[in-house]
Parts: sequence; structure tokens; C-alpha cells
Amino acid sequence: MTKRVLLWVGLFLPFCFYAQVVINEVDADTPGLDVLEIIELKSETPYFSLDGYILVLFNGGSSGTGTLSYYTINLAGLVTDGNGIVLLGNSQVNPSPSRLFPQNTIQNGPDAIAIYQDVIDTFPLDTPATTTNLVDVIIYGNGATQATALQTVFNVFVQTNENVNGLAATQSIQRKNDGTYEVKTPTPRANNDGSGIVYNGIEVITSTTLLNEGQSLTISFETDSPVAETLNFTLDLNNGSFTTDDYTGNLSITIPVGTSSASTQIQILNDGINDGDEEMSIVVGSLPEGYITLNNSVKVRVLDVNFQVASWGTPNTPTFGNVTSTAPAGYYASLEGLSGASLKQAVQDIIADPNSVRAHSYGDVVEILNNADQNPANNNQVWLMYVERPQTKIDYQTGASIVGFWNREHIWPQSRGGFSGGTSSFPDGIDIWLPTNANDILTGHSDAHHIRAEDGQENSSRGNRDYGLTDYNGPSGNTGTWKGDVARSLFYMAVRYNGLNLVNGNPPDNTMGQMGDLASLLSWNTTDPSDDFEMNRNNYIYTWQMNRNPFIDYPELANYIFGSNFGDQWFAPLSINENNFSDVKVYPIPAKDEINISGIDNEANVTIFSLEGVQVYQTKIYGFTQLNLNLASGMYLMNIESDNQKLTKKIIIK
Repeated sequence: MTKRVLLWVGLFLPFCFYAQVVINEVDADTPGLDVLEIIELKSETPYFSLDGYILVLFNGGSSGTGTLSYYTINLAGLVTDGNGIVLLGNSQVNPSPSRLFPQNTIQNGPDAIAIYQDVIDTFPLDTPATTTNLVDVIIYGNGATQATALQTVFNVFVQTNENVNGLAATQSIQRKNDGTYEVKTPTPRANNDGSGIVYNGIEVITSTTLLNEGQSLTISFETDSPVAETLNFTLDLNNGSFTTDDYTGNLSITIPVGTSSASTQIQILNDGINDGDEEMSIVVGSLPEGYITLNNSVKVRVLDVNFQVASWGTPNTPTFGNVTSTAPAGYYASLEGLSGASLKQAVQDIIADPNSVRAHSYGDVVEILNNADQNPANNNQVWLMYVERPQTKIDYQTGASIVGFWNREHIWPQSRGGFSGGTSSFPDGIDIWLPTNANDILTGHSDAHHIRAEDGQENSSRGNRDYGLTDYNGPSGNTGTWKGDVARSLFYMAVRYNGLNLVNGNPPDNTMGQMGDLASLLSWNTTDPSDDFEMNRNNYIYTWQMNRNPFIDYPELANYIFGSNFGDQWFAPLSINENNFSDVKVYPIPAKDEINISGIDNEANVTIFSLEGVQVYQTKIYGFTQLNLNLASGMYLMNIESDNQKLTKKIIIK
């Protein structure tokens, strides 16, 4: 990385003489724009798996301050070679590294590089240095003496100077057999003393990492140097559900003597069946002595083109009235005419009825979400709530890392509900269940009415925070398509389980049994009305749990239990299919300047509101009408009222 400070030199004794893997070589200061940086690791025994290990780079700062991480590398999937070595570096390094990181990444010092036996998510950007789970560490620089707080944190008070010979740009820091370090000409992917096996590395290169069924893929193989004898090896592309039925092509590879490359083309077959997105795993078979694969088990995503599309929209392009409630006749009949606490109790009597409601395991929630949160535009994907986008179902998090994966988000945080670990993580299916009741708080751990598919990193970012403008309001740039969903989930939880309450304001994030902000939630319930996606979700969860979220079926109910209508008698409004709006269509969505309304038989009032509740348009219509709108780009709510009936539609202006 570009030189920042000069730092002192010295010899450094390693943190742990008996570590299973150590930092063997570091080249931080390289010529020009630092395109030849390397970090080389060495294991005590050859062919050592680095699964469960990470590499963390710390900024030492100046004047004795600074201990924060600035880059982290997951070592999972790497295996050291016959010399016990694995090389990480920039793409221009020769021989090729087994794992790449961007050029100009490693800072010149005073800094530290540490190996931890931990998960990458433990060290987000700017995480303070620690000795917890530390395996090995080196503190280094490239100039005059300068203290750094890293010395105190790691209890290491000597630093290694890459510039000790005045040749920092052309020399590297290398570990000697006695555990000390010296500075000399780089020896990437080789023992620093010149001993051991000299490997010819083979890199696997694919023409793409993402393709559709019916497309082809070129897989190329490049060696560090021309092969001395003709090299033959085979490939295996099978990976679980991805089998020989899914592709055709030559899996026997030959690199002729004196050359350094070969390739093969694989044709992905379209079987005409929707069996879901899959991953091809390119695995190089056994190689002769003296060869190693630098990046074996290369993954290529294969998308199934035979996916199904639902008749309703995503939360970003919502539809209303296409999915109707599957609640049995009379399901809510006991609520009629009740008010206040009696109304709330009557709702709980329905959704926590021990004679009918079923509790399933937390393991079952994965299958539930794969169906309940399915992307209407592609049934091989789930819809991620806060980040407002789909992701393939096969990206469900099964390992330690949350990066690039989706997982189960508890809208009411586990630790604030008192149900952490309350049910089994073993999925046992829809036919295995236990009875439950309003006092069975542990069931909240697996209650799918408040668990959603979510991006792993955003799930972690939200943590235990309350909702509202003063706390969690979603990731930057979100349009709020999830806010009403969250509100209605929390309304459900606060009625379903005794001991859970919604309050105004922003209580501390460790407050047990309370969530805020009630005022925001009531507002969100209106500005983000229940749509077909939510209704379909409610219907599916009902098939498992035998209870429904009444605030999806009747969003207005929230005001009678938590809001301004508390104390008023409740009478269920007519469903949309019982009024004259059953055939109303609003299109196109999204629209540019004009939007059409059809299916209106009588005179109707049309009012458009911003998501903040500000009226921005109002008119009267009769029959088919084309509205010429002059609105800023964004999402709005359109209310259509006629004959004492009201219909709300979300519209999007491009």
C-alpha cells in the first residue's frame, strides 16, 4: 500500500512457537502501486486444512494509538501444500497465489497481521485487536522506530523492519526455522531456506461464475511454468444435486509438454424441469508429484430457467386482492362488537388456542421461509425483507460466515423476547408438532409469523435494535417496503405471547419483553399496507402453525388494540371481494407520467399520498380513467373511495 509512515526495525519473536500455522512471509512494500503484495502461511504439517481460520490486518496508527482492523481474509477452503505452505497475494504475483486480495491492500506499517481460529464475522471493519483465539501475529514496519498500541495489545514489543537493508520495495520479511524473521529477496510459495518441493501450480479459470441452463462454460487451466512432461488429469463437476445429467463435455484434460495451458467447454443442459438453482463445483483430480492446484473446488452458479412466476407482485411491485385469505368461515367471528382489553384477549384466544395452534422446531423454519418468503417473480429465490431484493434459495447460511448468505431474521429479537434457543434446530416436518399456548414464550423462537428471510450481514447490523426513525430504519437507500410487514409481525407477537409489549419511544436494546417504537409501527401499518405477498405468507404459515396473523387479514385491527380506536367496538370491514372494487386495476406499475384506473363502476375519489402521509394529488373519476401525474420518482399510496368502500394501492413513479 502507499507509504504512510516510517517505522522502526527489529527482530520479532513469534507469538506462539507451537502454532499449527504461522505467518511465513510478508511483502507489504512492493514496486510501483504495490501490485506484488503477498502473505504466505506455513503449517506445522503438510496438507493442513485452514477451515476455521481467518487472517486479520490491523492498522497500528501513530504515536502509540490505533489497533483497529482494516482488512480480513477468510482462509476457509485453503489447504497447505507438501511444504506446508499456502500463498495469498495480488493477481500479478508469480507464482500465482491460492487466494487473491486487491492490489495496494497491505499497509506498510506500523501495522500487524494476525491469524485467528475464528469466523470472519468476528472482525468487521474497525474491530479492535485482541488476543482471543489468536494463533500467530507479526508486527512490522518499513522505517524508523515508532511505538504502536498494537505492541501492548499483543504483548509483543519488537517489530520487524522490511526496509532494514534499504530495499523495502524488492525484499520481503521471511520467517526463519528458529522462529525469528529476516529480510531478503522474496520466495513466494517456497520454503524460505530453499529446501522442499518446488511446485508447478495449476490455476482454474472459468469464463463466468454465473450462467443459465442451456448456456456453455469454458474452463481453462494455466500452470506457473511450462510442463516438462505431458500432464493429464481429470475433472469432477458433480456437487450434490448437480450431476452428470446436467451437463455434457470433456472432463479429461491434457497440457502438452512444453506448454502451460489447456481448456475444455462444458454445455449446461436445459432439462425443461424446474429443479432449482444449483452450483457446479470444479474439482481437479489427483496430480503427479510436483504439481498443486491453486484454487480447487471452484464454484459456478447455474440458474434454472424453468422457474415459476406467481400471479402477485413482489414487495417492490406490490399487488392487492389477487391473494385472498384462507381463514375458515367464522375464524374471527368472536371479535365482533368487542373493544379494548376484551378485544385483545379475544384475538389471543384465537391465535394462541392450545386446542388447535401448533409449535414447530426452529429447523422447520428454513423450509417454511423457502415457501412463505418465496420471490413471486422466481420461485427458486427468497425475498430478503430489509434489503428489498431476492436471493437464490441455495445461498441459505449453513456455515460460520454470513457474508453473501441469507438466514432467519427474528423481527422480535430472541434475547429481548426470552425465547433464545427455545426450540430444536432439527427439522422434523409439518406432521411433527407440539401444542402451545399464550404462556409458551419459548415457542416464539420458531414462530414463523415474525421470522423472515434476510441478508446475513443486514440481519447482523439490525441486531437487537428497536424500530423507528430514532433507531433501526433499514439499510441506506431502502424504500420502506418492509415496514408495514414488521409492524404487523410485532402486533401479532405482542398479542400472541403473554409478557411481550409494544411501547412508545426507544427503550434500551437489552430491554426484555418490550419493543418500540409503537407510534412508528402504527404509522408504518398505514403507509405500507398489507399486500398479496403478505397474504400469501399468512396463508402458508397457517398450514403449519394453524394460526394466522390477524393484522394481515385486518390491518385496521391494530388501531383498535394499540392505537387511536382503543375502546371502540370492532366490526370487521367487508373483504375486498365483497365490494365493488374486486375488478379494479391500476397500471402500469411502475409508471412514468400516466397511470390508468379501470374497473370503477361508480364515481370515485382518488387521493395519492407520499409514504410520509402527505397528500400530493386528489381528483374524482368515473369509469376508465387515465391520470396525468406530475410526481417525483418514488413510491406512493393511492386511495380509491366509492360507495363507502376504500381500496389502497401502492404505485411507483419512475
